[in-house]
Amino acid sequence: MTTLVDTPSRRRTLAPSDLARIAVFAALVSALSLTPAIPLGPVPITLQTLGVALTGLCLGPWRGFAAMALYLAVGAAGLPVFSGGASGVAILVGPTGGYLLSFPLAALLSGFVARWAVRRGLSRVTPFILLGGLLLARYLIILPIAVTHLTRVLGITWMQAVAIDAPFWVVDLAKSVVAVILAVAVHKAFPRLLGR
Repeated sequence: MTTLVDTPSRRRTLAPSDLARIAVFAALVSALSLTPAIPLGPVPITLQTLGVALTGLCLGPWRGFAAMALYLAVGAAGLPVFSGGASGVAILVGPTGGYLLSFPLAALLSGFVARWAVRRGLSRVTPFILLGGLLLARYLIILPIAVTHLTRVLGITWMQAVAIDAPFWVVDLAKSVVAVILAVAVHKAFPRLLGR
């Protein structure tokens, strides 16, 4: 009699190379968070979401999720990796907290789309599929979580919170296009990055 636990092929473990990639992409998002931000009300425009997009598209769902969870963990623990060199749990409960907390789930969703698309081979439609995955992550995950968080923190209506988020839409679309271009280049250079 065998059990699932005793079957080696069914065990999922992270290889050292996976851990290294998770750490590298968490560091990438940290570095992009420290670039000069454009102040825009309670939420500044930063390059963080470019890093989140690249993380999901390059690492796939689970490693992408882990990289973003690591980023949040080190920031909450006190390392200055959030926008402007901020850190601590207070940032996660402040106005930008909803955006930050949505990052692991956004990387997860875009990572699933990337894995599905890239495993079928890079083609002319692959960039459009990847862009679609990023837009799904933006509008199905980041937007609802961020806007709901803003309503609670600032005591405003949902529509007022959407108005705060609206200026980011064009900027995030541009960052998503850049992320797709970079991710396609990465997958051409490292075709087995997402594994089999």
